[in-house]
Amino acid sequence: MLPMQGRTFGQTDDRQRVLDATDIVRLIGDHLAIKPKGREFVSLCPFHDDHKPSMNIVPHKQIYHCFSCGAGGNAISFVMNYHKMGFGEALKYLAERAQITLTPWKPQRSASFSRGGEEGEQDGYESDETTSRSAMLGASGTAQGFFRAILEHEQHGAAARAVLAKRGVSQEMIDLFQIGAAPDRWDGLVLTINNKGLSLDPYRATGLVKARENGGGFYDGFRNRVMFPIQDQIGRIIGFGGRRINDEDEPKYINSAESAIFDKSTTLYGLHQAAQEIRKTRIAIITEGYMDTIACHQAGVKNAVATLGTAMTAGNAKVLRRLCDTVVLLFDGDDAGQKAAERAVEVFFAEPVDVRIATLSTMTDAKDPDELLKREGGREVFDRVIAKATDPLELLFSRVRTQIGGGGLSARARIVEDFIAKLVDLGLERVDKIRYQLILKRLSQITDVDWETIATLISQRRARVRPAGMAAGGAQPSAEIERKPVGAGELLLGCILNDPALPASLTEEDWELIEPESFEDADVRQVAGTISGLIIDEHSPSLAAVLAATEDSGVQRAATRLSSEVDRMTNATPEGLARLWTDRLKDARAARSRATPGAAASGGDSGEESLTQRIERLRSLRSRHGDDPRAIPRPGS
Repeated sequence: MLPMQGRTFGQTDDRQRVLDATDIVRLIGDHLAIKPKGREFVSLCPFHDDHKPSMNIVPHKQIYHCFSCGAGGNAISFVMNYHKMGFGEALKYLAERAQITLTPWKPQRSASFSRGGEEGEQDGYESDETTSRSAMLGASGTAQGFFRAILEHEQHGAAARAVLAKRGVSQEMIDLFQIGAAPDRWDGLVLTINNKGLSLDPYRATGLVKARENGGGFYDGFRNRVMFPIQDQIGRIIGFGGRRINDEDEPKYINSAESAIFDKSTTLYGLHQAAQEIRKTRIAIITEGYMDTIACHQAGVKNAVATLGTAMTAGNAKVLRRLCDTVVLLFDGDDAGQKAAERAVEVFFAEPVDVRIATLSTMTDAKDPDELLKREGGREVFDRVIAKATDPLELLFSRVRTQIGGGGLSARARIVEDFIAKLVDLGLERVDKIRYQLILKRLSQITDVDWETIATLISQRRARVRPAGMAAGGAQPSAEIERKPVGAGELLLGCILNDPALPASLTEEDWELIEPESFEDADVRQVAGTISGLIIDEHSPSLAAVLAATEDSGVQRAATRLSSEVDRMTNATPEGLARLWTDRLKDARAARSRATPGAAASGGDSGEESLTQRIERLRSLRSRHGDDPRAIPRPGS
């Protein structure tokens, strides 16, 4: 038998130290709204268009796994995939969370299977894409330091400080939101970059610096403006908003151009500051601008954020639905509220989150939340406005009721049919069953049309607009992965991941059943290669060790899929695992016997490798193929 004792893999490795110090439930709970389910937790999966909790977080394994799209891995892979980080950046982020000092890495690669096929940054290496993103994030951070220094400068920051003082922005909010200022000159940031000896490329990529049309050098993208850094959920600066200081300058606000690190449609201003309160209250308040959000936080309304523009997007909705149950859209006047209601229905209609429209003009003459919250008693009025927020569907239903009341039979029929068509186009069929029934009941009440007739009209409309290839039931093509049959050999790997002691029960002949070259799927082959490498090096081949040994997302998905499938089949019980292992081992042996009829009769004497020979062959194979087990020849090749 292969030796199973020895040191625990990665005891002194930074990666393992960080994983040991990170609670994946708390980590994911800091990013998404999670709910307990038995001894596990569930959440909406952020890696596909999820409308019901499909992602499981498993505390005792410290993994996550989505049964719908297949995403899975450990804490490091979650941070890498969620925040689009390279491995080194993700490790540093988690180390800072856990207050761990990382060992300086040297640019060298391991020759072990356990480090094979890594993508992105690894042992000091980064891919070109990761390097580019890192450089752009670094450029944004450097620019932020420059803008903060300008705001604090006695002369260059005076005008910006005056604007903030006039708007009543406290020093606490200036610090919390890291507000800065761009100087009233064309080359302030450019000179700073040049003086530091930095490359202009990442600054150009983010729009912080622009090239003159005549080829005569470069100039600052933001000039003479109060600067609002735009941060992602974990606080990285991904863009900027600049508000004019002089009233003559146009436009009033300028935002960074979209880039590899800045997607306006999925970004909410203030989310870094508000995320914790949003998860706590399960409510997000959406304002129309930077100053409104800052005013809310200054008044103690800490679950406020702002869209980067006037309209809520589907990308914004996806971010919010992972954090809360209710979204309140706060608008200044009735006209804006009516338009917002229509847009809210379009964006949130089929999302698993309640939406409300709150309009200031119903209770105050203040032109915006910023003005209201600075008045005496303004917070109380603000709270009443939020409490009286209306379901946007009710606003639309009210308008339909008004339209129906003034028309004849033909006009009423047309209005009802048009409204039903709009709801179907917005995704009525994707709404959960209870909400679907409530919508139909309410529509029947306001139109005086019976429920069955409305249901028939919906079915007819759905049939007309159903795209080619859609299922007869009307369901949209899903993001779910195709379920591949799990073979006996793959289940054996899954059993080993869940109980690393199981390989000790394998005979010499059984080892070929789990060798990497036994599997067609490249990711599964690498999982097997990693397990083999761990065993040969006297490390426990647990799921945690396999996940810690590779940053390849495909391999991590494969490993968590196999482990989760075994848990599903065995109800995660030791007895069930033992039965599955015995049964699948029997199946795999039988399949091998059918493939090589003479093998069973030979008793292993003729042409069989000894255990020592098999280990040496595995080590030789690993050496030949370096650190990429995916290069192992497939069976028959």
